[in-house]
Amino acid sequence: MRVICIMRYAAFIISFMKTPRSHPWDLDSRQARKLQSKLSDEVIRVNSDMDIKLIAGIDISASRFSRAGRAAVVVLDYPSLEPCEVSVVEGEIDFPYIPGLLSFRESPLALRAWERLKSRPDLLMVDGQGIAHPRRLGIASHLGLLLDIPSIGCAKSRLIGTHDSLPEKAGSCRLLMEKDEIIGAAVRTKIRVKPVYVSIGHRIDLDTAVSLVLGCCRGYRLPQPARLAHMAAGGSTALTGYSKIADKQKVQRG
Repeated sequence: MRVICIMRYAAFIISFMKTPRSHPWDLDSRQARKLQSKLSDEVIRVNSDMDIKLIAGIDISASRFSRAGRAAVVVLDYPSLEPCEVSVVEGEIDFPYIPGLLSFRESPLALRAWERLKSRPDLLMVDGQGIAHPRRLGIASHLGLLLDIPSIGCAKSRLIGTHDSLPEKAGSCRLLMEKDEIIGAAVRTKIRVKPVYVSIGHRIDLDTAVSLVLGCCRGYRLPQPARLAHMAAGGSTALTGYSKIADKQKVQRG
């Protein structure tokens, strides 16, 4: 069982089976970048023991020009991908929009949504970057570390890196490179549709991450966990029967 306590200036991620860890959220951009560089050394880029029965997707809807935000966590049975649980939290976001620091803007709200889950997912898919990030710590890696869960970044756009031309065939894949380092993969999940950018989040390797993303795509560009989380964060009522929507409450940086 895992408990998450959001407090002013710090988020304490407490697992009864793990050592408690925390870090401050009330940081300026320089401090946030420094922390990203430090935490990136803790990202595990190989598979941990996984018996995947539940996959969670996380997405956050937040305007660059507004403090209002909505975070959604959708839990799906695996491999059927039938929705089991949805948690949605609305609140205000204080951290400004700064490219490369998305996790400091959106993670506190995402953690509030995670806190309300009754189930315990075995894997996390995030609509965002993992290690395909300038400091190798996008939101998928950040959340994976804090929650101590295998995580995958599945982004709709590329932040950094280059890749060879990608065939139009569904399932095509090309490595995403930054200089001589493999940081992810461009993956065509649907014929003649723009690729998604898959990267390691935490406690998983790239081949497994790509395989799971492709296995969770059911005729759509995005894998179902990320797609349904995107819908829920955008205010869709399609998953209303599974939702536990929290009262609106202010979410500060900590």
